[in-house]
Amino acid sequence: MLRDRRHELIVRILRSDGPATVEALAERLAVSAATVRRDLVQLDEQGLLRRVYGGAMPMDDQRDDPFVDVAAMRAEEKDKIAQRCAELIKDGETILLDIGTTAHRVAHWLRGRTLTVVTSSLAVLEELQDCEDVQLVMLGGMVRRDYRSLVGFLTEDNLRQVKADRLFLGTSGVRPGGHVMDTTVVEVPVKRAMIAASDQVVLVADVGKFPGTGMARVCGPEELDVVVTNASSDPATLSTLRDSGVEVIEV
Repeated sequence: MLRDRRHELIVRILRSDGPATVEALAERLAVSAATVRRDLVQLDEQGLLRRVYGGAMPMDDQRDDPFVDVAAMRAEEKDKIAQRCAELIKDGETILLDIGTTAHRVAHWLRGRTLTVVTSSLAVLEELQDCEDVQLVMLGGMVRRDYRSLVGFLTEDNLRQVKADRLFLGTSGVRPGGHVMDTTVVEVPVKRAMIAASDQVVLVADVGKFPGTGMARVCGPEELDVVVTNASSDPATLSTLRDSGVEVIEV
């Protein structure tokens, strides 16, 4: 398992389960205790957790905001992917932005552009709400505060009234066969509705998403048009995507 992926999982485990020992984390991640100790030192230095004797605990001010935890992981890499995604967009287009930290960074690179942005992400709303050139359309639904998103039948119904030029789709993981996965079942119907509402589907997935996590299948490679990634360490999956007719853009 890649170091950055271990770091992401450690932060998530502490946030969801509370304090954990080095041994418990090592067992969960299937790595050595020495590896976990090194990871905890690095994460403590980054302010993402608090080391304690024999283990670690979550930071008090981040227990209720996993979005912040994930956003801090591989931030520079995600930003490069997001900037490349923004270059694909033409002024005047209608863009669908999925939830997630990379999609949020795409929104940052759309500031000052003349576009219509449709989203279920409260983080995107916060990023673009003061941009007068961007026509911002928020989908309705039930608020998931931890992930700053809107979900449910209202969100899906709203998407049936929308047609977008491009969707920038997030994911929890991309399997070797090119299948896009998600860890949160309630988000899957919204993602599928976004795909159905879009002329082009662009998957944004940094190296930590290969293979990543997720038990719920969102779509197969046949429903993707473009993948923007930095996952050069997984040539087999990228080759499978290309063989399926997907344009793979590596940054």
